[in-house]
Amino acid sequence: MKRLDLLCCCVASLLLLGTAEEAEDASKLTKRDRSHLENTLKLNEDKPADDFSGVLQRLRKIYHSSIKPLEQSYRYNELRQHEITDGEITSKPMVLFLGPWSVGKSSMINYLLGLDNTPYQLYTGAEPTTSEFTVIMHGPKLKTIEGIVMAADSARSFSPLEKFGQNFLEKLIGIEVPHKLLERVTFVDTPGIIENRKQQERGYPFNDVCQWFIDRADLIFIVFDPTKLDVGLELEMLFRQLKGRESQIRIILNKADSLATQELMRVYGALFWSLAPLINVTEPPRVYVSSFWPQDYHPDTHRDLFLKEEISLLEDLNQVIENRMENKIAFIRQHAIRVRIHALLVDRYLQTYKDKMTFFSDGELVFRDIVEDPDKFFIFKSILAKTNVSKFDLPNREAYKDFFGINPITSFKLLSQQCSYMGGCFLEKIEKAITRELPDLLGSIGLGKKPNVLSCDITGCGETPKNRYRKP
Repeated sequence: MKRLDLLCCCVASLLLLGTAEEAEDASKLTKRDRSHLENTLKLNEDKPADDFSGVLQRLRKIYHSSIKPLEQSYRYNELRQHEITDGEITSKPMVLFLGPWSVGKSSMINYLLGLDNTPYQLYTGAEPTTSEFTVIMHGPKLKTIEGIVMAADSARSFSPLEKFGQNFLEKLIGIEVPHKLLERVTFVDTPGIIENRKQQERGYPFNDVCQWFIDRADLIFIVFDPTKLDVGLELEMLFRQLKGRESQIRIILNKADSLATQELMRVYGALFWSLAPLINVTEPPRVYVSSFWPQDYHPDTHRDLFLKEEISLLEDLNQVIENRMENKIAFIRQHAIRVRIHALLVDRYLQTYKDKMTFFSDGELVFRDIVEDPDKFFIFKSILAKTNVSKFDLPNREAYKDFFGINPITSFKLLSQQCSYMGGCFLEKIEKAITRELPDLLGSIGLGKKPNVLSCDITGCGETPKNRYRKP
């Protein structure tokens, strides 16, 4: 019995000694210098932010007068499930953080905003800690906003999230923080991907919610660490959803200073090997290797390399912030192109249906034949032949089977009938927006003019466009 007591005392002494040594090591950790971060992101500059209120007002007017009428008339939102709100047009750039659990996504946000050891910091840990979609945005004081409130506020850009149900809204949270960087950008932290958890166990459509944020993100950080390089079904599905957004993806190998040089090279190669089948681009993806947290780099590691990698990533973030208006206008123009193509296709389906209908025809059977095999009636080929539409922009044929399954073809009008004496033709208005109004609005920013003062000669904002061929 005495030997057992002596053994217990020894174990307790060793545990206390180990705890004391860990506390001593933690106290020795020095904070990293943040001057490079503040300089790259221009957090120390006192100059006022550019006033783009005039550009945004003009952009809203173009969308509501030239794009939205055709979008609503041909129910584009039911095809792509992407409805643009005024809050989305005026919103700040969004940076989305994705990746496996406990790879340092929340720690990275804390580091970028300098929130460590403050009441504002996001909770972090070695176990899965973030179970919500957390939107970190600017506000006059620290404030937490429930997802139900965010979705009900039409002034914000999150009202369309209501369609994912109340279970999801309970997993959505907003945090307002008085920080200068958040005056120009919004961060979104996401739940870590846990490969052994089925999607239905989350209680809401996780992949659909991720797709909603992916469609609206200006920059997407996919974070890994040396211990979580395997790609399972959920992560593979996520990369499928990122197809077509490769230019906005930044892959980050976090916690790199925890490895020796040889181990780091092996981990770097293993990450490329895991991601190679998932990213269909001709060039290898850019992987940023560093350690994004406030503590100084571990000794005997490549400090200069990690610092340069971190600055490169910060420059990418700052570039997105600087180009926010250009990206916003380009996004609206891309949306307008998709709406126009959709309207042309629906018009072609409807015209073919009318041509094939006779007095004795069964309308349902006739249209089912057209939808099942549109190539037999040259639906898509005729669009390519008669309009300036790229074949790479055409939507999936299968999507129109579902679309017309809930939207009868007889509920639409031909494009030639979508005209009025006062309002003009829907198709002509959206084509004018695509070819003239939006490029001119983009040019007014690039010419270095004051963003809030627009010239009608540049933007075509007059009600009657000038005739350049008329003699004065």
